[in-house]
Amino acid sequence: MTVAQVWKSSKFTIERSQGEKPGTVVFRLSGPFTARDMHASLSPDVLRSTFESEEGSDPHAPPVAPRHVLDLTEVPYMDSAGLGLIVSHYVRCKSRGVRLVLAGVSSRVLQLFEMTKVDKFFPRVATVEEADRL
Repeated sequence: MTVAQVWKSSKFTIERSQGEKPGTVVFRLSGPFTARDMHASLSPDVLRSTFESEEGSDPHAPPVAPRHVLDLTEVPYMDSAGLGLIVSHYVRCKSRGVRLVLAGVSSRVLQLFEMTKVDKFFPRVATVEEADRL
């Protein structure tokens, strides 16, 4: 008998805040990071604007935040849509000289990164505090 894991009554959320170190933006993700959960909780415009950098729409503007930390501590699992959003944000950060660091990646989410071979692109740390020390 196979039992499916269900993340009961957990809504997907993203909170954006300033890190302790100047120039660090922390994105705290919580809940299942799947297409269904993302789009049930947030509109595509809200998702996109949450991850946009403070400097506005000019792609040639210097970055305001040299480091973005994605706190995945409260993300129990992720599908290809969640992975795609992270990879898109990585590409946007890289083009602007912003370093992207992942914090609190669970073993289940790490398996997805390893299966898709993107684990090598992201520095990973155990906690947001550790990312602030990088």
